[in-house]
Amino acid sequence: MNERLPIAATAADLLARIRRERPHVHCLTNTVVQKFTADGLSALGAFPSMTANIKEMGEFAGRADALLVNLGTLDAQRRQVIKAAIPVMNRRDRPWVLDPVKCHLSSPRLAFAQSLLRLEPAAIRGNSAETAALGFPPDIVVVETGERDHIGSGGETIAVLNGHPYMAAVTGTGCLSGAALAAFLAVGRRQPFWAAACAFLVIGVAAEMAAEHARGPGTFEPAYLDALAAIDADDLTARGRVEHGRP
Repeated sequence: MNERLPIAATAADLLARIRRERPHVHCLTNTVVQKFTADGLSALGAFPSMTANIKEMGEFAGRADALLVNLGTLDAQRRQVIKAAIPVMNRRDRPWVLDPVKCHLSSPRLAFAQSLLRLEPAAIRGNSAETAALGFPPDIVVVETGERDHIGSGGETIAVLNGHPYMAAVTGTGCLSGAALAAFLAVGRRQPFWAAACAFLVIGVAAEMAAEHARGPGTFEPAYLDALAAIDADDLTARGRVEHGRP
């Protein structure tokens, strides 16, 4: 069953709130993609910050509306900073997103990701190999990305069909999607399942819009940022494709 219109309207509303309220999203993310992630959040309308300085973490997490924890470039310092930031967010009842990058390839990384699950992220974002290794906690929103993005929580599932193959050819689009998820949770945290579905509808439609102006991955990246800045309710209504349930 296609539920384009109701979800498109909700996504447009949350996107408008992001642009109006400019939620502060702090990103403990892959050092390879920090600039692209920051630019993507800014294009959406959110306010990004990226520091991983342990001495500053209490104050940055204390001011953030949402937190992204991305395990892409995981070292001892980053582990320490992550462990310092998450309790601050939990005490303030602010959402945080776990992106367990490559956890299926490293047993220490998987063990660390599993320990973070016990700290109750609002959502997890990963590809099929990562989510299979980590599992599907029943009370946490899990976004499994791929040709279709599947969002699940408590037995409820929805698939976002929008996107473009260029996304897989540009380093950082997945990491940016985790940051975008955090931004949508910041303004829609009382309904995290729907906030997650709306986030991936927006980034998927924006990718299709960008691909129409790109000649390949190199020109797709700036076009994607432009599309994230330009996307509106009409684009979401006309292009959005979602399905309830999972085959």
